[in-house]
Amino acid sequence: MNVLVILGHPHKGSFNHAIAYTAIDVLKNNGHSVVFHDLYEEGFDPVVGYEEIPRDGEIDSVIRTHCEHVSNADGIIIVHPNWWGQPPAILKGWIDRVIRPGVAYKFEENDSGEGVPIGLLKAKAAIVFNTSNTFPDREMKVFGDPLETIWKNCIFGLCGVDNFYRKMYGVIVTSTLEERQQWLDDVKETVNRFFP
Repeated sequence: MNVLVILGHPHKGSFNHAIAYTAIDVLKNNGHSVVFHDLYEEGFDPVVGYEEIPRDGEIDSVIRTHCEHVSNADGIIIVHPNWWGQPPAILKGWIDRVIRPGVAYKFEENDSGEGVPIGLLKAKAAIVFNTSNTFPDREMKVFGDPLETIWKNCIFGLCGVDNFYRKMYGVIVTSTLEERQQWLDDVKETVNRFFP
């Protein structure tokens, strides 16, 4: 399988990086090909210009490449921290610019965008790994876990990827090396389960 891995964290020594590299190692050991984008390392521009919003809008070569990668992916893994119940701005910009009409979804003929979209992504599965400094109980009671809604319903469900799994690891700031190793073992098990 061809699996796309997207990382959205600014610090190279972050646990998010450890998650991404662990997932990549498992995928490669299982014989899959991997396309990896570290958005911060690449200096991905998250700002969408008006001219690229329409389905047939003008997109540059970087965005075209990202669109090809997401279109050709048999599986997708996203890794990012929970910032204010959302992905970091660089990853939100990636969504805005790459998960676009004609690439990730379309509307029925004669529909001007007000109807129900039809998913175009061919990925058989999508995994999102998050890190957080909020205790899980508080996340659910106070915030309602907005990242689950964003990724499962608003993005992957809308784009035709129904086999979805998301895991949040934390509290990162107070975690021990032993806890982090257990979490990386969980990452390995999860990736093996979805991409054997």
